[in-house]
Amino acid sequence: MDRSSGILLPITALPSPYGIGTFGKEAYAFARFLRAAGQKYWQLLPLGPTSYGDSPYQSFSTFAGNPYFIDLDLLKEDGLLIQADLDGADWGGDPRYVDYGKIYAARFAVLRKAFQAGYPRDKEKVEAFRAANQWLDNYALYMAVKSHFGMKSWLEWPDEDIRLRKAAAVNRYSRDLAEDVDFYIYLQYLFFQQWKALRDYIHSLGISIIGDLPIYVAMDSADVWAEPEFFQLGENLVPTEVSGVPPDYFTADGQLWGNPLYDYERMKKDGYGWWIRRIEGVGRLFDVIRIDHFRGMESYWAVPYGETTAKHGRWRKGPGMALVGALTQWFPGLQFIAEDLGFLTPAVHALLDESKLPGMKVLEFAFDAREPSNYLPHTYDHHCVCYVGTHDNETVMQWREQADKANVSMARKYLGLNEAEGFHWGMIRGGMSSVADTFVVQMQDCLGLGAEGRMNTPGTPEGNWRWRLLPNEASPALAKKLLIYTKMYGRI
Repeated sequence: MDRSSGILLPITALPSPYGIGTFGKEAYAFARFLRAAGQKYWQLLPLGPTSYGDSPYQSFSTFAGNPYFIDLDLLKEDGLLIQADLDGADWGGDPRYVDYGKIYAARFAVLRKAFQAGYPRDKEKVEAFRAANQWLDNYALYMAVKSHFGMKSWLEWPDEDIRLRKAAAVNRYSRDLAEDVDFYIYLQYLFFQQWKALRDYIHSLGISIIGDLPIYVAMDSADVWAEPEFFQLGENLVPTEVSGVPPDYFTADGQLWGNPLYDYERMKKDGYGWWIRRIEGVGRLFDVIRIDHFRGMESYWAVPYGETTAKHGRWRKGPGMALVGALTQWFPGLQFIAEDLGFLTPAVHALLDESKLPGMKVLEFAFDAREPSNYLPHTYDHHCVCYVGTHDNETVMQWREQADKANVSMARKYLGLNEAEGFHWGMIRGGMSSVADTFVVQMQDCLGLGAEGRMNTPGTPEGNWRWRLLPNEASPALAKKLLIYTKMYGRI
């Protein structure tokens, strides 16, 4: 990656009159803001349809797109909706935060009207889209059956034959729920149609897109339901062990994520074909893929199914370079970033070195007054990506208020932070001026927001992924100030 910089802002966080960010005019406006600020990258979170907790890291499909991002004004321009279809819907009353409950209640009713108007018109194009995406039929049937059973997890579907994907049941539900299947297919057609137009526009401005690849998929997903043979599942397809991370300084019980674990031995038999198909799909969305929880490629924490915490797990060996090498060799046109945060062993460091992928440096982790840190900028090699903080961290102003005072004092001395420049701008300067090839900052930190701007607090199941940018906050004045720093430190 060339010397450059970018901003992390999820699609959900864009302004919109419909309660959540979309692929509409505000996305195009933000791309222009990035160009005016001299930025090379727009970093996003995963774009998949979200399930319980609204986390983009727990999706109903690793291949599908989130229908929430389909812009309703663009559907109006396309003749699929009229204003009366939108009037009276309750999208939530606070422009700063997403109200997912209200979005869920209102969005699909409106999208159903767009389907009824557009599917007959677009049927030939939709069928071509369907033929080009082999994952689509399984996903659409899964969503149709899930809706039929009141959105229960497929593990709780009352009809065991469809839960176990017996052929006769698949045929029967495909026939009986045909209209719903077509509805979910059409939503994906609309999603990818709008995304391609937006992505082409972003590229036309000389901006590339960084996106996340969650290391695991959700248990309640079309991925596991359709291809259970690639996961560690026991009798009746119940997991034997699930994902998590062990106890550490921050969490005495560890973190119990609950995702099913991969059967890497089975995956290896066909050259990791499942992963290759997955990366191919993600490559349609992003130019650079950040591999979430990269250390899990070397070894991963496995927790017995049914445990209520992650304390009683065990380390198990991951696929290592066999998988990482297969992916980087298969996709030479894609760039990857390794999210090498967390408990790192010499074996993890060795895997990162062998993979030749850039790792991550987080400035909020750098300032520990008790011991040296390899997140301090003077320790960097250029082949890395520096962040002030990620979507899982406090905003930098929140960090200033809540971190150990000795650590904050160290940051002030190390970076020469002062009130005239502003604490958050001094931290941005610290990352911009580092030798790291790429620097990324959260939009909330460009704005100097405090705790109200935090995107996610790991280990808390509710209240996350809600923060949004207000209209006009991505202002010309802010772009101009970012441009000054970007030019000063050679990241244009």
